[in-house]
Amino acid sequence: MDPRLPETDLVIFDCDGVLVDSEELSCRCLAEAMTRVGIDMSTERAMTLFLGRSSAALTDYCQAAGAPLPATFLPELAREVRKTFRAQLQPIAGVAAVLEQLRVPHCVASSSDIERVKFSLELTGLAAHFGPHLYTSQMVRHGKPAPDLFLHAAAAMGAEPHHALVIEDSVSGVTAAKAAGMKVWGFVGGAHYRSADGNALLRQAGADRIFAAMTDFWTEG
Repeated sequence: MDPRLPETDLVIFDCDGVLVDSEELSCRCLAEAMTRVGIDMSTERAMTLFLGRSSAALTDYCQAAGAPLPATFLPELAREVRKTFRAQLQPIAGVAAVLEQLRVPHCVASSSDIERVKFSLELTGLAAHFGPHLYTSQMVRHGKPAPDLFLHAAAAMGAEPHHALVIEDSVSGVTAAKAAGMKVWGFVGGAHYRSADGNALLRQAGADRIFAAMTDFWTEG
């Protein structure tokens, strides 16, 4: 156990917006792709609707809106996101130092598919901090905001939910962590929160703490 994280046997990190500064990039790609198939969407609205959600949530949204996505949509979107990431993706500032200092088991639980998570972590040099301990919405029946993914990750890591700490940047992620009976810290240091009050959003969702810089990870506030 890490004495700086009392009663914590596991730290679960979301990937997008917590480990890598990807949310604004991926939502921009999504908005552009939806517009190309005739669905009016801005980057800002994509972030409001789909931040922290899985591709299944996107498909369900479009189906309910009477604009089902073509079969080629998700593969083409994935290719565009990878192209954008290769050119622009960066790790969240300071997160590598946090991971190097952690003295408690840790893993990733992400709404993105497993190949995108692996790609993002390898591209930003963070993959070695997690090894095989990557869990995604593909592995459970219900993605965030349901608690399934976090409970799956805790079980796989051999930790009790009430001794797990989740680091999340989205309302759906915070909601899922609280529903799983876990402590959750809301991180608002990603580029997608430059023009939005992430503090208020995540606090309202139930975050136990909000912080905006990884350099403040070890400073309770």
